[in-house]
Amino acid sequence: MKTDSIFYQIFQSLPSIFFELIGQPASEARGYEFKSVEIKEIIKRIDGVFLPSKPNQAIYFAEVQFQRDEEFYYRFFTEISVYLYQYKPKRPWRAVAVFNRQSSDTEVPLEYQHFLATGQVQRIYLSELGQAANQSVGLGMLNLIVEDETIAIDQARQLIQNAQQQEDEAFRQKVLQLIETVLVYKFPSMSRREVEAMFGLSDLKKTRYFQEVAEEAKQEGKQEGRLEGKLEGKLEGKLEGKLETVPRLLQLGLSVEQIAIALDLDIEVVRKAAQGESN
Repeated sequence: MKTDSIFYQIFQSLPSIFFELIGQPASEARGYEFKSVEIKEIIKRIDGVFLPSKPNQAIYFAEVQFQRDEEFYYRFFTEISVYLYQYKPKRPWRAVAVFNRQSSDTEVPLEYQHFLATGQVQRIYLSELGQAANQSVGLGMLNLIVEDETIAIDQARQLIQNAQQQEDEAFRQKVLQLIETVLVYKFPSMSRREVEAMFGLSDLKKTRYFQEVAEEAKQEGKQEGRLEGKLEGKLEGKLEGKLETVPRLLQLGLSVEQIAIALDLDIEVVRKAAQGESN
């Protein structure tokens, strides 16, 4: 499972976490829509763009980088420049680079250092969230991604306990589902059911989301539990079998990115399958 796919799902499901991460009020997310945007000139997608709905709000470009890359900032600013040229949004913009730790970052090239001086570019190191991660369920989830496995187990249990205390039912279920996704990524040697048993996440199967998907699968006469098993990331069957489920999952309202995560497939493979169905 690719790290950028996890962040895409987190920011899309709970955009308030992004604004917490950059030190802004979580309520700021109410005026934004999170998207993955294609820039045609270089056939590339920016990891995430927070598009505002209110006048004079800034556009936020978010890029996740977990490996040291000397070309990172050249690529990132090129993508931003092409986006501005292509869409001409007539708004201020800010760029946020999210790293797992400071050692994955590189020196900002001299050509772009004025953006740092003006605060237009912000660099975040998840390993340095510290006390903020203990105070926020959302930031704690991001910190869990980079935490050492020996510490992550206890941290995950505390995070799940904190999430269960949230009063908003919809928010609580989204957070628990995202925590489970992070844990499956964090412990690749364990199956999803083993993760559920270890961290007491079996209650997720009672959420409205899973119940509706299972019911839709039954109505179509599919083998009971097959679709739910796919969504749980159980890699059963051949590639063709997985791709056959893509049209159905699209009809159920899942995005290409969510399907790629659920089926553990490359996002481009899923996108091509979706395009083939539409054609």
